[in-house]
Amino acid sequence: MAQPGDALIITKGPAVETVGIFANLFPNYIAENLGSEIAEKGRELFYKMSTVDDALTAVSVGYREEGVRAMHDATECGILGGVYEMAQASNVGVILYKDKIPVYEGVLEICKLFNIEPYSAISEGTLIISAVGDKADEVVRRLREKGIPAEIVGELLPREKGMWLVDKDGQRPLEHPRVDPFWSAIDEAIRRGLS
Repeated sequence: MAQPGDALIITKGPAVETVGIFANLFPNYIAENLGSEIAEKGRELFYKMSTVDDALTAVSVGYREEGVRAMHDATECGILGGVYEMAQASNVGVILYKDKIPVYEGVLEICKLFNIEPYSAISEGTLIISAVGDKADEVVRRLREKGIPAEIVGELLPREKGMWLVDKDGQRPLEHPRVDPFWSAIDEAIRRGLS
C-alpha cells in the first residue's frame, strides 16, 4: 500500500534483536572487549523487540491517505531486507539514506565484535513505515514523544526509478541480503564457547 512520494520512516535502527540476543547470551565476552557499559546497553535492547507501541503511535496520526500507508517489522534480513520487501510488495521503488537511520549506542560496536553486518541482521522491534509525505514529520514527532527513536530516511519512488541505497560510498542498487548474518554469527559464538 506504499505509494510513490511517501516518506520512508524507520524506528529504533538496525540489529535491535541481534544485539539484544547476543548481549544477553554473551555478556562477559562483550564486557571484556567493549566494556560493561556497552554490554549493558546491548542487554537492554532485548526489551525493545516489539513494534506494537511504534505502530500504534504512528497510526495515531492517521492511516492511508491521512497518514501511514504501510508498515513492516524488520525481522529476517533486517532493515535492508525489510525496506526491499516493502517496496517490492507495494510495487514501488525506493531510495534509502543509510546514514539517516537511527542507531542505538553500542549496536555497531557489538555487531563489529561478532562480525555481523548490522543493517541486514534480524531486528525485530524496528518498524519500517511508509507515510504520506506531508504527514511524515508528525509521525516522527509523535514517535519521539513516546521515547521511540525515529527518522525520515528516504522516499518511495515510482517503480521504474528502481531501488537505491545511499551511504558514504555513494549510491548503488538496494539488493535483498538473502541470508541473515545473525545465524552464522551465533553458531560461531556458541561453537567458540563464548559466554
